[in-house]
Amino acid sequence: MDNSKFYITTPIYYVNDQPHIGHAYTTILADVLACYHRLIGKPTLFLTGTDEHGQKVAQAASKNGITPQQQADMTVVRFQDLWKKLEISNDDFIRTTESRHKEVVQKILQDLFDRDEIYKAEYDGWYCVTCERFYTEKDLDDGKCPEPECGREVDRIRESNYFFRMSKYQEWLIDYINNNPKFIQPDYRRNETLGFLRKELTDLCISRPKSRLDWGIDLPFDDDFVTYVWFDALVNYISAAGYLSDDEKFKKWWPASYHLIGKDILTTHTVYWPTMLKAMGLDMPETIFAHGWWLVGRNKMSKSSGNVVNPMEFIDQYGVDQFRYFLMAEMTLGQDASFTEDAFIRRYNAELANDLGNMLSRLMKMIDTHCDGRIPASSTEGEDEVQLKNVAIDAIAKMVDCVENMRIDQGLVALAGVVREVNRYFEKKQPWTLGKEGKYEELGTVLYYAAEVLRIISGMLYPVMPAKMSELRLALGLKAGDPDYKNLKNWGETVVGTKVDLKETLFPRINVKKDSNKGGNQQKLQNKTQKQSSKTKKDAAEGIAQIEYTDFTKVELRTAKIIEAKKVEGADKLLRLQVELGEEKRQLVAGIALNYKPEELPGKMIVVVANLKPAKIRGVESNGMILAAGSGNLLRLVTIDGELPSGTVVR
Repeated sequence: MDNSKFYITTPIYYVNDQPHIGHAYTTILADVLACYHRLIGKPTLFLTGTDEHGQKVAQAASKNGITPQQQADMTVVRFQDLWKKLEISNDDFIRTTESRHKEVVQKILQDLFDRDEIYKAEYDGWYCVTCERFYTEKDLDDGKCPEPECGREVDRIRESNYFFRMSKYQEWLIDYINNNPKFIQPDYRRNETLGFLRKELTDLCISRPKSRLDWGIDLPFDDDFVTYVWFDALVNYISAAGYLSDDEKFKKWWPASYHLIGKDILTTHTVYWPTMLKAMGLDMPETIFAHGWWLVGRNKMSKSSGNVVNPMEFIDQYGVDQFRYFLMAEMTLGQDASFTEDAFIRRYNAELANDLGNMLSRLMKMIDTHCDGRIPASSTEGEDEVQLKNVAIDAIAKMVDCVENMRIDQGLVALAGVVREVNRYFEKKQPWTLGKEGKYEELGTVLYYAAEVLRIISGMLYPVMPAKMSELRLALGLKAGDPDYKNLKNWGETVVGTKVDLKETLFPRINVKKDSNKGGNQQKLQNKTQKQSSKTKKDAAEGIAQIEYTDFTKVELRTAKIIEAKKVEGADKLLRLQVELGEEKRQLVAGIALNYKPEELPGKMIVVVANLKPAKIRGVESNGMILAAGSGNLLRLVTIDGELPSGTVVR
């Protein structure tokens, strides 16, 4: 990747409806990536915007008795307002109805037409209004739109149109994708595109006759036609970057570092867009990254299913930064993730309220009680202090590496591990006891090291939770706003004598039992999803209890790598396992000794129940439980097929 700059884009969102969690997630993800690159000092351009032409906007406008432009002006505000509320730091917001965009689209069209890359021909086939795409007879799925998330009725259309010679670039595109493995990510999306390209690629219809649709950008070479919405929309990535309007700007920012997209628009971005760029003579974007969908239970969120999460309502209830943190921590990029209120509350309480928020409150109280509210000096650095410092410094590098490799969730696992480490350090050193015993030098060291760790955490989590981390920084006597990355990497930047002041609890715990409204939104989502199912519920098999999905979500399954295995003394069936769970090391006791020898196990990637309460088995503490399948005397561990880092959530 080009290390001299970072240019990231979201899809431009269609303005015919309300923004939902899918829109929010992609935009927050882009924002977090942009903020991390700004943090490490890389020049960054973050672009988002809205797609405002096409048949669906025209239909919505007609239904509302207004012009399409008025419809777009009315609905674009919903996105702009939400982005402000979500603390999105985009550098540009482009609307396809702006003259700066329309002029570039028309210049491109004229150039391609003049070079015979665009031609006029008769079209006879099928058209899906929802997808705004043409299909041949063989493309249809049982006579309907073949798109997995559509499946609607299609209309037979016969008309003259203009076509882009996309088919001439098929072999070039196949070779380019094969020779540039980072071009389409994750890998299985690249394979999906290559699978699509195994069949003959047809030319792309890039116009609509005004007799059928007059809301769009006029073709510069034929006033009777407007531009197909996808050919128009994709150009935003270069029109906003200065193509054909500001050569210096375009030279600085193009090619894009990342186009972030949902997997439902993979073909348009990995087939249409690269062939268009090739015809224009422009470089390809470095990476097109398709993330997964947010599900409710096992169902994709969609308007037609009535199970869409309204981000405005959720952040009003729980807070903006908390929402941002959950979305970044919960989804492994490229995979689908399930959105439940229970999962949100569980992660929030565990990682933000119990670990980070509680650590800050304890530290502030100790400094206020024993140090007159000022950061104390540190004395001798012992083994525990060295370990804590190393864990914190290592997590900085881990987070940066995870950002560069699109593994934000794993970077957050590392930072959460640092917070747990400082809590363990606090428990081990017991500063409250040191204070009572008058051991003020030791007490000062403990409090200083804890404050220094929280300073680092406040900076490294700032791109994810800017407002809350500003509060944390102010509590530590630091300046609010963008932290200095160079200082974050240097241990000992906390200034002795700095006044600390925590105005209020940073992350108050959510007590579900005391608030009957908590969980109400999720129950509504579950009810709506269940109503969509046409399958008849069957009675539970005899002797097998059925559970609700919300019951299942309480179990946190994660991947874990076995580091060491030893027999438990005096127990024939038990093994003591040391496992790596992300950045955390744990001990588990498992009854698998009759089926596995200790030397066979190190290196295996297994699945564990990560949130099981600790228990002692034969006097040995076990922090979790492994998953295994058994039949008679045979027992086999549940392992992972393929490469995944330890600590990955199992869904």
